[in-house]
Amino acid sequence: MRHLLRRIGFYLVALWASITLNFIIFRLAPGNPAEAIMARFQGRMNPEATQALLLQFGVTKDPLWVQYFQYLNNILHGNFGLSVTYFPTPVSEVIGQELPWTLTLIGCSALISFVLGTLIGVLIAWKRGSVLDSLLPPFLTFFSAIPYFWLALICLYVFAYTFNWFPLNGGYAIGLTPGLTPDFLGSVIQHAILPGFTIVLSSIAGWLLGMRNTMITTLSEDYVLMAEAKGLSEQRVMFSYAARNAILPNVTGFALSLGFVVGGALLTEIVFSYPGIGFALLQAVQNSDYPLLQGIFLLIAIGVLGANFLADLVYTVLDPRVRQERG
Repeated sequence: MRHLLRRIGFYLVALWASITLNFIIFRLAPGNPAEAIMARFQGRMNPEATQALLLQFGVTKDPLWVQYFQYLNNILHGNFGLSVTYFPTPVSEVIGQELPWTLTLIGCSALISFVLGTLIGVLIAWKRGSVLDSLLPPFLTFFSAIPYFWLALICLYVFAYTFNWFPLNGGYAIGLTPGLTPDFLGSVIQHAILPGFTIVLSSIAGWLLGMRNTMITTLSEDYVLMAEAKGLSEQRVMFSYAARNAILPNVTGFALSLGFVVGGALLTEIVFSYPGIGFALLQAVQNSDYPLLQGIFLLIAIGVLGANFLADLVYTVLDPRVRQERG
């Protein structure tokens, strides 16, 4: 219990530091969101409208510490301001529209890649020196060595343009109304298969090689040899003794990758014109949309911290030594 409370305290402090940095960095940036909106009107706004716009974006002359507590209060109430790019839509609404696309595509692809890579790594480490161990790692490493941008373009050209097996762009077919209908869900799945496949193909080698190398080291440990000497089944030794301890580094890596899922795979969303947080982030950078940038960066920070906290909980289950206090 003490270990859990200590970890919760650490992540709360880290979250506060992330929020504070998120506040300070954008206050140091040149300009403000209101100026970006006023530039679109080329000076044709009257002073009253300009002042109202400044107040809407939270641009005041209050002391910095007052602005800081106002910022904390707004965050607690879910108020991240108005987006410049999608003005006058609130930032929370923009994130709410784009986040499900990213979580569905990138999250499922990362999970599939992690599970497949880890399981294959366990098998080829157990049967090291076999034909599978000699051919599969170099084959998958070849695809992971290709820059993702080019790999995605090649898959798009071959499978979508040449063979016409998948749609070329978008998240669903034009003309369909979003909703929980069979036609819409089928179109969403069809549009997500190719982007998801490219993500899995480019990342699975890392999980496979990491698990294989750690597994080979773990197989030489005394407790694994003792389990084999006791006559336990091959499957139990492989998964309950060797893989359970070898998977710990992969769990840490997966937690980090899972945290950054909320940032979206920017290149994926650009190449496939797929909706999501990554594409919204690109639009925010191009339009100096500081409120949207702040909202997305805060979301990424929360995602990373939350994923690492979950990894700590998984660690305590997989390795009881983590819960023990140092003597």
